[in-house]
Amino acid sequence: MAELAETNATAAEDMDLETLAATPAQKADDAGTESEAANGEANSKRAREEEESDGVAKKTKVEEKSAEEKRLEKLGGEGDKDSGRVSLGPKSFASAVEMFDYFYKLLHHWPTDLNINKYEYLVLLDLLKKGHAEPDKKIGGGIQAFQVRFHPLYRSRCYFLIREDGASDDFSFRKCVDHILPLPENMKANSDANKALGGGKGGGRGGWRGRGRGRSRN
Repeated sequence: MAELAETNATAAEDMDLETLAATPAQKADDAGTESEAANGEANSKRAREEEESDGVAKKTKVEEKSAEEKRLEKLGGEGDKDSGRVSLGPKSFASAVEMFDYFYKLLHHWPTDLNINKYEYLVLLDLLKKGHAEPDKKIGGGIQAFQVRFHPLYRSRCYFLIREDGASDDFSFRKCVDHILPLPENMKANSDANKALGGGKGGGRGGWRGRGRGRSRN
């Protein structure tokens, strides 16, 4: 019995030594696990912060883009008020005289009875929409083409629109321009200088050259 007790005491002593010997390694493992967990949490936090930062940056960019789009939509067709330019279709103008000269040159250089090309079609269509006193009535069911023709009554060059139903009608580009950007007095359709020089009909340049004759178009 004494030998058995001594044997058990020796075995217990050996187990305590093994436990004590194993404790530092276990502590090291536990420390490593805690360190990995801390690092993992830090990395996860950093990733979340980066995602939030990217999200804020993207949101800011979207908001900036949205603001720019709204600005362009607001200016679309009216021109950039800061620069003083006015847009008609794909083209913009800095002044009433520049706008007038553009349509005047087109009127006198484009062949008669030939559909005006797509670019000038868009410019003329926008001119009517923004410059004519009654654009809806003038445009009607839609415009399929614009042409330069000799007016049957005044025998001078004039812009004509051709509606989708085939009906045609003339219009005064001068009045449209003057409605969008006021022309100088000597270039207006009803100016005394223009009447004295026979301007008004046919797109004449009023007091500048006095081409065209008769009353002003609508």
